[in-house]
Amino acid sequence: MDSSEAIFNGLKDAGIDFIVSVPCVNLSKLLNMIDEDDEIIHIPVTREEEGIGICAGAYLGGRKTAILMQNSGLGNSINALKSLIQLYEFPLIMIMSHRGTEGENICGQVPMGESTPLILEAMDFKFFKPGNPEAAYEAIFDSWDLSTEEGKPVSVLLEISYW
Repeated sequence: MDSSEAIFNGLKDAGIDFIVSVPCVNLSKLLNMIDEDDEIIHIPVTREEEGIGICAGAYLGGRKTAILMQNSGLGNSINALKSLIQLYEFPLIMIMSHRGTEGENICGQVPMGESTPLILEAMDFKFFKPGNPEAAYEAIFDSWDLSTEEGKPVSVLLEISYW
């Protein structure tokens, strides 16, 4: 099972049927797999907080939701995550391509890469940092139930070394 297949299988086996995404080169193979699956509704968006609002509406409509994005979009999303998703206890899986970690070749990605886990901790949101496809599958599969129990988003951070 390769890195993208592990994520896809974790989403499918967790019953995720509604995915919002912001473009990311690391997620491109996964996004193609999602687009080819007739059981998953996929909505590409231009801003992360827009996607979070759409996920909230989809959840109210009976869907199990996830957002795929780069960690750089976390900063754009803090208010929507706290004042919408957490306030109303909507479950949400956030799968983030964690840029700015070891092996990053774009220096502008490093500050947010270093801050991402700290931001999630400050918001009191649980997250996983799987290092291989098997761990990613488990993290994604477990995230929906954990998010439902906590009434908060749960993130899966996929560092550069994961890909």
